[in-house]
Amino acid sequence: MRPVTPKAASWLPSAGLLLLLAQPVTADEARRIISLTPHITEMLYAIGAGEQIVATDAASDYPAEARALPKVANFRSLHLEQILALQPDLVIAWRSAQALQVQPLENLGIPVAFSEPKTLQSLADELEYLGELTGHREQARAVAQDYRQQLTQLEAEYSHKTPVTVFYQLGYPPLMSVNDHTWMGQAVRLCGGTNILADSPIPYPQVGTEFVLMQDPQVILGETTGQLLSLWQQWPELRAVRHGQLWPVDTVRLHRFTPRTPAGIRDLCETLETARQGFASAP
Repeated sequence: MRPVTPKAASWLPSAGLLLLLAQPVTADEARRIISLTPHITEMLYAIGAGEQIVATDAASDYPAEARALPKVANFRSLHLEQILALQPDLVIAWRSAQALQVQPLENLGIPVAFSEPKTLQSLADELEYLGELTGHREQARAVAQDYRQQLTQLEAEYSHKTPVTVFYQLGYPPLMSVNDHTWMGQAVRLCGGTNILADSPIPYPQVGTEFVLMQDPQVILGETTGQLLSLWQQWPELRAVRHGQLWPVDTVRLHRFTPRTPAGIRDLCETLETARQGFASAP
């Protein structure tokens, strides 16, 4: 791996991984790694770098080995004293959520890398670069190649299917959804779905029930907890309700962007195919 100069930032070609290091680091030096998000932790284990992780965030629970590691962060804050005591040679964070939180580490000379895949395809690039950072190039390339092949196969199977309109319910209350630039929106599109909020200028828009009723989607997707799907039973005139097309999604594999994501997308594609066939056979 080529060295990175102090405080220099560079985007790797066609990758979503921004590397910002406080001092030059080579792949062979990254032996004490702290991962600050679940998707980063899972990617590191997937490429064979799990034994180099010395701590994670509180939500990192996969694979099982990650649960036993010290927890030095949560979605609100970092435990800086614990992080410094572990003497990491690399901290990997989620850029959009943690850039400000890790500034004190950068100021102290701790190397920091930011991982934030923007597209389904860019996750493979990040896997390969994490392989460079950790010295697991071959395994990372193999995992990335398998990931790409799964996406290609899914696209070949489902992207040209007859479209079905979809409302992807992300939360309630408030009622939130996703546009087509999010991971979940991209997954819906790959599966041949038409997201009713595809063109929203906001990645995770808050909407009213009136909007969903007016759009009358054929399928409503959401989590199984709380009122995320049962909310719609009060409107039996909705096509999704009338035809029994309220479907839970695997939020772990669809909302946590990792090598397991294609399996979550396949489940989503099969759900939309079931709905598609149901509408095709409806009187």
